Amino acid sequence: MNAVAEITQLLRKAEDGDGTSLDAVFRALYPELRQLAAARLRGNQDTLSPTVLVNEFYLRLHEGGPLSLNSRHHFFAAAAKAMRWIIVDQARRRSAAKRGGDLVEVTLSERLSGKSQDEEVLALHEGLDALDAISPRRREIVELRYFGGFEFREVAELLGCSERTAKREWAHARAFLHAWLAESV
Repeated sequence: MNAVAEITQLLRKAEDGDGTSLDAVFRALYPELRQLAAARLRGNQDTLSPTVLVNEFYLRLHEGGPLSLNSRHHFFAAAAKAMRWIIVDQARRRSAAKRGGDLVEVTLSERLSGKSQDEEVLALHEGLDALDAISPRRREIVELRYFGGFEFREVAELLGCSERTAKREWAHARAFLHAWLAESV
């Protein structure tokens, strides 16, 4: 049995309540999850390291309700969403402490505003919520691309659309978020 099929089989067992299967999935995919987390943090790991981010995802995965993850891609999509929330929670905690301490650098591929990193993460989070009200699919594409690091081919496969559609939706989502962030300055 190949690795992808094995992960899918373990995820199905986990969905049926087998906690050891979920642990096995996590162990098998840990190097990729850590690499994904490191890419999200981009080397600025003052208080939130890739290891901490992945371990926090693991804890949240276990404390949540029943899982509905049916493939390796779906698992990584869930990881991307969880990492988004973890990074946003961290930014909120740091913003609540106000004007002090170390900043967690979450660098977007292009600078979207002149805000501090925490303010930018929170504004991006609010923009994603606003985008979700207009187009949940576009919000999901941003989560998969930015927080999950998925290529367009993988996004299209996950969402059941063409790669061209995924690219077009990504362009619309980016334009919306750029406008949102420009207004929130």
